[in-house]
Amino acid sequence: MGDNYSDIKIPRHVAIILDGNGRWAKRRMMPRNYGHVQGSKTVENICEEAYNMGVEYLTVYAFSTENWKRPKDEVDALMKLLRSYLKNCQKTSSKNNMRVRVLGETDGLSEDIKSSIIELEKTSASNTGLRFQVALNYGGRDEILRAAKRMSQDYKDGKINLTEVNTDIFSGYLDTRGIPDPDLMIRTSGEMRISNFLLWQLAYTEFYFTDTLWPDFNKNELRKAIEFYGSRKRNYGGIKED
Repeated sequence: MGDNYSDIKIPRHVAIILDGNGRWAKRRMMPRNYGHVQGSKTVENICEEAYNMGVEYLTVYAFSTENWKRPKDEVDALMKLLRSYLKNCQKTSSKNNMRVRVLGETDGLSEDIKSSIIELEKTSASNTGLRFQVALNYGGRDEILRAAKRMSQDYKDGKINLTEVNTDIFSGYLDTRGIPDPDLMIRTSGEMRISNFLLWQLAYTEFYFTDTLWPDFNKNELRKAIEFYGSRKRNYGGIKED
C-alpha cells in the first residue's frame, strides 16, 4: 500500500456528500457536466485511497431526489454519465474486489439504468474488499417513508408484531440494512448541511466540512478528514470524559 496509517484512528464507515462539481467547472470556464465527469474520476480515486487507509464502508451521495429539479440538459448529462459510470464500475469492482450497492428509489430511474444496477450488485455481491454504496435518486425522508410503508405492510400481513419493533428492526427496512451507520460524514465545497442525506443513519456521526471542491478532493484531503475524526471523542449520548 505504500503509506502507513497506523498512527490514525480509521473510521469503519465514511459517507461523503459530493459537492462542488459545477463550481469547479465554472471556475475553469467549462460546462457543468465537465465538473461531473471529473468528479466521477475522483470517486474512483477516493474509493481506492479509503480502502488503502482501512475504511471498510464508503457511501457517496451521487444524485438526490431533489436533483431532478435541475435544468433538463444537466439532468440528461448526469444520466448519461451515470450509464457510463455503472458500466465502468463493473470492471473496477471486479478488479478491486469491491462490493457495490445502490441506495435510493431505483423505480424512478430508466429501465436500462435499473438493469445496470441489478447486474452491478449481482456481479460484485461476493467481493470481499471495500463495501461501496452509491445513493442514486435518494432522499433520507423518502427512504424512511418507504421503510415505514414496507414495515406497515409486513404488520398487515402478520409478519411482525408492533410490540417487538425497535430501532434495529426498523433499520432492517432501510436501504442501508446490514450496513453499519457512518462514523464520519464529509461534505465538500463549503456547504454546511446534510441535504436530506442518511437522516436516520447520521444520528451519532461526526461531521467534517471542507471548502475543497469535490473534483479537487484527494488523498491528502481524505487524510485531513480522517485525522479530524480521530481527534473526536465519541460518547453516543453518554458522559464525555476529559
